[in-house]
Amino acid sequence: MIKVGEINTLVVARLVDIGVYLEDNANGILLPKRFVPKDCKIGDTVKAFIYHDGENRLIATTQVPKGVVGDIVKLKVKTTTEYGAFLDNGIMKDIFIPRQKQISTMVVDQEYLVKIEIDKKTGRLVANEKVEHNFKNDVLTIKELEVVQLVIYRETNIGYIAIINNQHIGLLHENEVYRNIKIGDKFEGFIKKIYPENPDPEAEIKFKIDVALGKMGYKRVEDETDKMLRLLNENNGYLPYHDKSSPEDIYAFFGMSKKTFKMTTGNLFKQRKISFEKDGIRLLKII
Repeated sequence: MIKVGEINTLVVARLVDIGVYLEDNANGILLPKRFVPKDCKIGDTVKAFIYHDGENRLIATTQVPKGVVGDIVKLKVKTTTEYGAFLDNGIMKDIFIPRQKQISTMVVDQEYLVKIEIDKKTGRLVANEKVEHNFKNDVLTIKELEVVQLVIYRETNIGYIAIINNQHIGLLHENEVYRNIKIGDKFEGFIKKIYPENPDPEAEIKFKIDVALGKMGYKRVEDETDKMLRLLNENNGYLPYHDKSSPEDIYAFFGMSKKTFKMTTGNLFKQRKISFEKDGIRLLKII
């Protein structure tokens, strides 16, 4: 069965002057000549993205799209009309997003986070910026401390709404963000807390899940220990950072939160590898 808006593996059925036709148990799907692999012959298999052309015919391309059906991706607006906008999906044909599927009026050359879908009426590919309703927390497929994939969806006054594993919605609290973040960024993170009920029933935005970036607890410390020792060695065994240093200064130099910095240095102190001084930390033995 042909899956529109996805990459299909199809057999070359016949060769023509304008390209090749791929088997679809009907009249075939044209793969234009410019996209036909070198020395392609009947019986070969080709991986191709399938979509509708301007005349509503199925057509194939070996160009790799930025997203397929079900993906949430950040795409740039190429043109706009009174009915909607056309977004660059990485192939020759742009993907359309109707005005009613936009959160606010889109602007040319700006990027927006959208979900790629099949329009129920036309069967064509469309984009949809209003994706939050697709993600439910009623029945969870994740548990606390589990490593997950996060996509930053939008910013709020308390942090960032993140899509979890393309299935759920969680909150990344602002006070736990120590790097530059943009809408559409993708990160590995973990589930910090799952609430049995919304902790604030009066809140305008209701969440059951708190998430954090990186790895949890001492697993994160183990990853940062070698970095700390390397930086100390590279700086003659001394670094001017301590408990009173600002979180911004610590993140700018170490690439870690202040909490992780304190856990890492505390771990190294217990191992008697560093000492704490008034204005910094010192390596007890330069390697």
